[in-house]
Amino acid sequence: MSRDTLMSEHQPSRAPSRAARELGLKRADFDLAVHLGRIRTVPDEGGGGRRVLLAEIERLRAQDGFPGALHQRIRTVGTKHGAALMDVTPTRFTRLARLGAVVPVRFAINRYRAVVWMYMVDELRQFAADRNNAPLLNGRMPGDLREKLADGADLRPRNWRGRHLGFLLRQAAGPWQRAGAVAALLDTARITEAVPDPAERAHLHRFRPGPPGHGAPGSPAAELSARLTTADDGEEIAWLRADLTQALDQARARQPAPCPPAGPTRTDPAPQPAVRSAAAPAERPVRRRRLLGRLLRTGA
Repeated sequence: MSRDTLMSEHQPSRAPSRAARELGLKRADFDLAVHLGRIRTVPDEGGGGRRVLLAEIERLRAQDGFPGALHQRIRTVGTKHGAALMDVTPTRFTRLARLGAVVPVRFAINRYRAVVWMYMVDELRQFAADRNNAPLLNGRMPGDLREKLADGADLRPRNWRGRHLGFLLRQAAGPWQRAGAVAALLDTARITEAVPDPAERAHLHRFRPGPPGHGAPGSPAAELSARLTTADDGEEIAWLRADLTQALDQARARQPAPCPPAGPTRTDPAPQPAVRSAAAPAERPVRRRRLLGRLLRTGA
């Protein structure tokens, strides 16, 4: 029995939607707070996902400045407001984000199917306040960084995936859940290469979280979201494959994947003779001749 289960046993708890309402948060902000570790959750004993202990809600509500202080700790901004916060132009802010100097914490897809990256306000303020970052904020961009930008460097998706993987691993309750968290960032072809056994692969997929919901399944927004949440850089794919192999070794050692039940041996049914009609083709001309003869004898 896990520590979280021991903590939650016989303690009142709330589903995420109700916990968000009681904390005065929108559901997206609540999920971000959980992602960042601002709100602690425990596994649902009934297997229904995560829950929030009532004691955790009371702890947060008792903090100084609630709810404003909680809202401020999870406040995010986009490029325009982030640039204003750091006192730089939006163009320079975007360059810093593409180079990985500032890391997005989530993204949204607007009605024009453009990706809107969101950043933590606290992190941007800390970056701007660090004197070591002054040349990046005010001076001329170093030549090597300008070359990377000219070559199309954009670390925003990869850096977001790194943060998202950290969140998934923190929520993982066991070795198969950890393996599933790593697999969440790989496409099915890479997973098939890493896990060639179909039964084991099916077991892994049970613990593989889906991408964040953006748009209806099959919609352009959902497809774009899936691309952003799937590793596409060779180096990133290589270390994810290595992490997945290590996680699978630990999972197999702790609890091997169940083998599919052996069903009865299937045999092909014996061939059945073709069903003939009431009047076989060879008999039909004979019957027609007999009927014609009776009609002629009766004078019909």
